[in-house]
Amino acid sequence: MIKPTQNIQTIKNEIKNYYEKDVCVRVNLGRNKIVSFTGRLSGIYPALFTVQPYDKNYRGKTSYAYSEVLCGSVKVKRAEKA
Repeated sequence: MIKPTQNIQTIKNEIKNYYEKDVCVRVNLGRNKIVSFTGRLSGIYPALFTVQPYDKNYRGKTSYAYSEVLCGSVKVKRAEKA
C-alpha cells in the first residue's frame, strides 16, 4: 500500500496546533526499540519542535525534526485526558 503524500508544511501546521498542549510521543529508535512518553509541546522552531516530558527521570531526546515525523520514526498525537 502506498502512503498518502504529505509534505513538511502540512506537518508543521499539524504540530503547531498542539503548541503548549499535552501530547503523546512515540519514537522508533531502531532494532525493535520503541519509546513512548507523554509531555507538553514546549517549543516550535523552523526546523524542529521540542517536547518537555512529564517524567523527570526521562533522559532521551526531547527535540525532534519535522522530517522525522514525515519519515515515520516519530509519531505525535494529542494526549487523551484521564
